Amino acid sequence: MQRIKLTLEYDGRPYVGWQRQLEHKSVQGVLEAAAEKLNRGPVLVQGAGRTDAGVHATGQVAHMDLTTPRPIRKIADALNYHLRPEPVAILNAEEVDEDFHARFSATGRAYRYIIVNRRADLTLDKGRALRVAPHLNAQAMHEAAQIFVGEHDFSTFRDAECQAKSPIKSLDKISVMRFGDQIEVTVEAISFLHRQVRSMVGSLIEVGRGARDADWISEILDARDRKACGPVAAADGLYLERVTYS
Repeated sequence: MQRIKLTLEYDGRPYVGWQRQLEHKSVQGVLEAAAEKLNRGPVLVQGAGRTDAGVHATGQVAHMDLTTPRPIRKIADALNYHLRPEPVAILNAEEVDEDFHARFSATGRAYRYIIVNRRADLTLDKGRALRVAPHLNAQAMHEAAQIFVGEHDFSTFRDAECQAKSPIKSLDKISVMRFGDQIEVTVEAISFLHRQVRSMVGSLIEVGRGARDADWISEILDARDRKACGPVAAADGLYLERVTYS
């Protein structure tokens, strides 16, 4: 048995998300189909994070076990060959110990949310960023975002279908920065609740456009009530950027 750690990127638009589904195309599903051709038998590919429909990745991590060992230098190329023309690419493949698990061995995850703050419609970035027409105050968003840092009950920012045992999560870092018309929200934590990042970004946009202030973020966080959350930001702008391990 040969356990392989994969680092990959993908455009989430054609998929119902990471997780395999019988009747719909998923990232896990197309990866397993490609791996099966390489392995000449069924392969279970397990990811570090279950991204939602339309969510992208530039640094997703997964692992799989090959019953037919292959030279490590050929695995990424072979998988990429079998993945074409799917918008999924293996960036790196490496052999790891059998106790490595893409999800449970992870010590941190980083997401990036991209907002294009302009009146004109998106062309090249359509489906890969969120356009917000009203001017956003990125500094106000950044200052309000610091309220999320630390350990909190994030029930307000937890999707109703979230399967996590507890709404309590610890957020290590969040920043909001403007680069011309583009605003990037980066968030780091060990793990996240279902749609937590998109929920937080949607509420921060309300602050950025002047409809709410930082005190409102504190109020809805303390409310621990999903109904108190602002609009949930679209999947288009969200990227799983990095997964870290000890």
